[in-house]
Amino acid sequence: MSKISPHAIIEDGAVIGKDVEIGPFCFISAQATIGDGTKIEQSTSICGKTTIGKNNHIFSNAVIGSIPQDLKFDGEDVELIIGDNNKIREFTLFNPGTKGGGAKTIIGSHNLFMGYVHIGHDVIIGNHCILANAATLAGHVEMGDYTVIGGMTPVHQFVHIGDYAMIGGASALAQDIPPFCMAEGNRANLRGLNLTGLRRHLNREDINELKSAYRELFESGRPLKDVANELLENTKNHYVNDLCDFVIKTKRGIPYERKNV
Repeated sequence: MSKISPHAIIEDGAVIGKDVEIGPFCFISAQATIGDGTKIEQSTSICGKTTIGKNNHIFSNAVIGSIPQDLKFDGEDVELIIGDNNKIREFTLFNPGTKGGGAKTIIGSHNLFMGYVHIGHDVIIGNHCILANAATLAGHVEMGDYTVIGGMTPVHQFVHIGDYAMIGGASALAQDIPPFCMAEGNRANLRGLNLTGLRRHLNREDINELKSAYRELFESGRPLKDVANELLENTKNHYVNDLCDFVIKTKRGIPYERKNV
């Protein structure tokens, strides 16, 4: 049975699942859907067309689904979709999509969003990610799975961040970060592989293959996409394939220190 405070405001039309908890002074919009087992703590606002999956925990004073901070937004039909088992901490702000970006912001499952995190319009986030306090994603950012962003780090619009990547705290990221890599600084540059994260999920042989590929790509001084194409032709390791494919498809470029041969 759901536990809903009599001091919460839930508009007619909202869909509330089983065993949902909604604290005092919360607002739930008429277009919202709240999945089973989700807990929403006091003074949180769930706005607009927002779908929240099962077993999420949303802490106090979060604002989820309020209109995009985009001057082009003109009241069109947009939405925010959140998966299952996420922790969304205090004073976070999640925006839905915009017409120009597909009209959807999509967040996966098993993520941790620490206090004051901002998720901009049309962002896509995978699963098992961690965004530390006050990390800020501008519009159209895409993040893969198992990605970590340190606190106080802004990410420029349209940036792509690959699986298992890590961005150091207080960095400023303006270009794409390939999967498995670590970046930090203002402006952020590649600093190597995210070895701590990789050792939690990959075996030693795969990590060694990635180390070799990283050296070829970013330390040989040769044209990046030429090296990536050669590696694709000569490796059967699917993690290396993912890394090279990302390098070839990048649109904003990859920030790394160029070396003269």
